[in-house]
Amino acid sequence: MKRILVAGSTGYLGGFVCEELHSRGHFVRALARSPEKLAPLQDSLDEIVEAEVTRPETLEHVCDGIDAVFSSVGITRQKDGLTFRDVDYQGNKNLLDAALRAGVQKFVYVSTVNGARLRHLDIVEAHEAFVDELEASGLAHTVVRPTAYFSDMSEVFEMARRGKVWLIGSGTNRVNPIHGADLAVVCADAIESRESEIAVGGPQTMTWREVAKLAFEVLGRPEKVTCIPAWLMWPVVRLIRLFNRHQGELLAFFTTMATTDVVAPEAGSRTLEQHFKGGTGAKVEDLSQFGRPLGMPKKAQ
Repeated sequence: MKRILVAGSTGYLGGFVCEELHSRGHFVRALARSPEKLAPLQDSLDEIVEAEVTRPETLEHVCDGIDAVFSSVGITRQKDGLTFRDVDYQGNKNLLDAALRAGVQKFVYVSTVNGARLRHLDIVEAHEAFVDELEASGLAHTVVRPTAYFSDMSEVFEMARRGKVWLIGSGTNRVNPIHGADLAVVCADAIESRESEIAVGGPQTMTWREVAKLAFEVLGRPEKVTCIPAWLMWPVVRLIRLFNRHQGELLAFFTTMATTDVVAPEAGSRTLEQHFKGGTGAKVEDLSQFGRPLGMPKKAQ
């Protein structure tokens, strides 16, 4: 049994990670800004600590007695003036500093697949800057790099429910999204792994058009898909950046991930069809890391 701190426990992935670690007999301490949001996970938690990663004074003792830290912390909607750099980088850096002071043995962090090639995007740069800190710390670590979550695909399902799916680009780029419970197994395995990075996706690789088609089939509705050319999106991105950098960067990330192949080694067994038929599968409040742009992990403080 290990004693593990889960940061990001109120997010989509964090909830599944708490359950998976608890099922393996580990002691699970959840870090949350709003502990009341952890009520659905009470049977999978041994301890809850209230803290905010952007306030290092609240993290002073959160890692005491902890063997490993798991973090899927990040920001989606801009609030309190906080930026991606403030939360995704500095917040996790504050947590890393607390882990180092407490003598934690392992740090598992969730970033994104192909992160090194996407550092021109503010969102990814914040994540990768923290990965740089993690690598320089000397602490044993594993960076898990998923493609996209099934809960991301739920956005396509909801558009289909409303009657039409809008896709950016041709819709022919591929993705193999992964269910949160399947990804949680990979994250729990990473506690013991000697790998410094693990890229991972789900068991099915599909084009965005195929994702949309599946959504309409499950709903029993006629297929209606409209593709917005990427060349038309980029001027919009630049315009929005002028007035709201945060929202512009969200759209830039969304456009990039929708118009490139986002595929990684397969893991898990849950299919997207099962997910569409059974609902989102979210265990706790689903706080999307990036306003639900596809291909980046959802996270939460």
